[in-house]
Amino acid sequence: MTASILSTAPATRTSNVRAAKGLMLRGLHAIVRLPSAFFPAILMPIFQSIAFSGTFFAITKVPGFPTDRSINWFMPLGVLMGSAFSGVGLGFSLIRDLETGFFDRLRMSPSPRNSLILGPMFTAWFRTLIVVTVVMGVGFMLGAKLSGGVLGVLVLFLAAMGIATIATGWGLGLAYIFKDMRGAAIMQLGLFMSMFLSTAQAPLNVMTGWLHTVASINPITNILRMARQGFLNRTVNGVTVGGTVTWANTWPGLLAMIVLSSLMLFFARRGLNRLDK
Repeated sequence: MTASILSTAPATRTSNVRAAKGLMLRGLHAIVRLPSAFFPAILMPIFQSIAFSGTFFAITKVPGFPTDRSINWFMPLGVLMGSAFSGVGLGFSLIRDLETGFFDRLRMSPSPRNSLILGPMFTAWFRTLIVVTVVMGVGFMLGAKLSGGVLGVLVLFLAAMGIATIATGWGLGLAYIFKDMRGAAIMQLGLFMSMFLSTAQAPLNVMTGWLHTVASINPITNILRMARQGFLNRTVNGVTVGGTVTWANTWPGLLAMIVLSSLMLFFARRGLNRLDK
C-alpha cells in the first residue's frame, strides 16, 4: 500500500503543475484577447507615480525624509500597487467565469483542486513581471536613482511578487464567497486600505497620531520598506549616499510576505472548498 501511494505522488504533482500551467496560459491569452482588463494594472501605477511625485515633490524637504527625490519614494509604491492589481484582477476574471458557468466546467474536470489556485497565481506573477519592468522603466525616465545596485532591483521584484501573491489569494477568496461582482468593490477597498494605511505616502518618523500607530503595525509597511531600500538615497556635495540594501530592512518584509501569502492562499482554498460543498 505504501509503495502504491508513493508511486502515485509524482503523477499527482505533475498533474497539478500541468493543470496550473494550462490555466496560466489561458490567463495570459486573456491579456491579448481583452487588454482593457490588464492595462489598468500598468497605467494606474504609472499615473500614480507621476501624480504623487509631482504633487508631493516638496515632501523631500521635510526633516528626516529619507530621499531627496520624490520619485524614489513613490515609484516603488506604484510598482507594488500595480502588482496588487495584477493579482486582484484574477479575482475579477474568476467572477466572470463563475457568472458564465465556465468555472463549473473547471470544477468538473479531473484536474487537482490546488491547480485552480496555482494557475491564477502563476498568471499574476507573469503579469507582475511586466508591471514592474514597465513602471520601473518609467520611474528611471522621471529621474529615479537606484543606488542599491542589483540587490535593489531584486528586493523590489521580490516585494512585487509577494504583494501579487497576497492580492491573488485575497481576490480569489472573495470571488469564491460572493460569486458575483459584489465582491469586486471589497477587493479594491481592502487593497487600498491596506496600502494607504501604511508608509505609502510618508515614512513613520514624520507621521503622528493614529495613522502612525496603524502604519507601524501594518505588515505592508515592512514590505514597502523592503521594496524601497535600494532607492532611498540623497545627494550630498555631489555624492550619492544611502540606498544600501540591508538584511535588517529585508527580513521583516520577507516575513510579512510569507505570513500574509499563506493566510490569503488558505483563505482562497477555504473558499474553494465551500464552493464544492
